[in-house]
Amino acid sequence: MSIADFPTHSTDFFLGGNAPEKKPSQPRMHRIREVREQQGMSLRSAARHMNMELRVLRSQEEESTDLTLSDLYRWQKVLDVPVADLLEEQESPISRPILERARLVKIMKTAAAILEKAPDLTTRRQATMLVEQLVELMPELQNVTAWHAVGHRRSLEEYGRIAERVYPDDSFGDD
Repeated sequence: MSIADFPTHSTDFFLGGNAPEKKPSQPRMHRIREVREQQGMSLRSAARHMNMELRVLRSQEEESTDLTLSDLYRWQKVLDVPVADLLEEQESPISRPILERARLVKIMKTAAAILEKAPDLTTRRQATMLVEQLVELMPELQNVTAWHAVGHRRSLEEYGRIAERVYPDDSFGDD
């Protein structure tokens, strides 16, 4: 039997041998490590805050670990993020509460625009009710104004982007 026939161990990788075998892909259960690193919190600091051993937290951070709800809530409290941010992959860098607020602002702007342009009393009453309900859901929407009718209006002193462009004289044609 030659040396090549002996099984390799994970330490061989660090000594220049073969790489360790990869585990088969398991489903991703959470993103605790990713969120902790985004928050700038060390694992040691999290262990102190949670009053738990480092090795336990290290294993909990493995994205394939199926955690109990109480463990998830402990992580949520320490990282100060919504539990949903620990569970789901965010397609957007914006957290769910901020995204929901932005959507409500859009709806409020539309409702305010309908209220401004209401052609009859019935439409005006319905738009008023919608605005009141939105303000009830989120009081800070009280001062949201309607969409601009035609974009940003420039004063006479302001130039548009077209004024900054240089066009050759021959582009206007010779008459």
